[in-house]
Amino acid sequence: MPVKIASWNINSVRARIDIVERFLREEQPDVLCLQETKVMDDIFPADMFRRLGYGHHVLNGQRMHHGVAILSRLPLHEHGRHDWQDNGEARHVGVRLECGIRLENVYVPAGGDVPDAAVNPKFGQKLAFIERMTRWSDDLREPTLIVGDFNIAPLECDVWSHKQLVDVVSHTPIEIEALGRLQASHDWVDLGRRFVPAPERCFTWWSYRSKDWTANDRGRRLDHMWASPQVAAAATAHKVHEPCRSWLKPSDHVPLVTEFDL
Repeated sequence: MPVKIASWNINSVRARIDIVERFLREEQPDVLCLQETKVMDDIFPADMFRRLGYGHHVLNGQRMHHGVAILSRLPLHEHGRHDWQDNGEARHVGVRLECGIRLENVYVPAGGDVPDAAVNPKFGQKLAFIERMTRWSDDLREPTLIVGDFNIAPLECDVWSHKQLVDVVSHTPIEIEALGRLQASHDWVDLGRRFVPAPERCFTWWSYRSKDWTANDRGRRLDHMWASPQVAAAATAHKVHEPCRSWLKPSDHVPLVTEFDL
């Protein structure tokens, strides 16, 4: 059965509902995972999704901050939430698809501006978040796809300048090492780099601070789709939808879409 799964840090789903609708109409994914929805569940803009056939919703919202959601044409079962932040923030939601695989949608903390947990508690929280994910992953025994904004660009070619960003949060050695331990804990397959092998250019985020993101192309690959080996074997295509960054009122992230034959 062909299944198309999309992931997108939308940076406020209500503010960008028009481009979400455009993306759904043009790309027609079966499942859409959103991060940073920034809305409580009771006022989530569900009507548009239902109108387009996405009648299955699993939400974990938060007022003005964070928030994740899974919207689907396919039935969703065994909903779950992990508090990997350990403070109640809405950063994860998971489901089981009818084909039997788990789908986990995560929004890893950005980590603040200073890569030193001693002076920046947010950075320490980010590392602790990834460590809790790793302990969960150590015990994982079922085929799983985990998607979302990991807020880490692990490879030198995942940023516009490794030399200039090596001490900048999202690309520091300590974050990359933590993410590497997470990846090794379940033999996760990085689908982005399976289909776009390093060192090919592959960015998913460009700062709003640049007036023209295309002029200097100072991007980073912060968004990821990782699969258990048996799920990765079923992946048939993967795409980063860069044009969405130029749409009206864009997110600073762009969607990822992977197709599977499950």
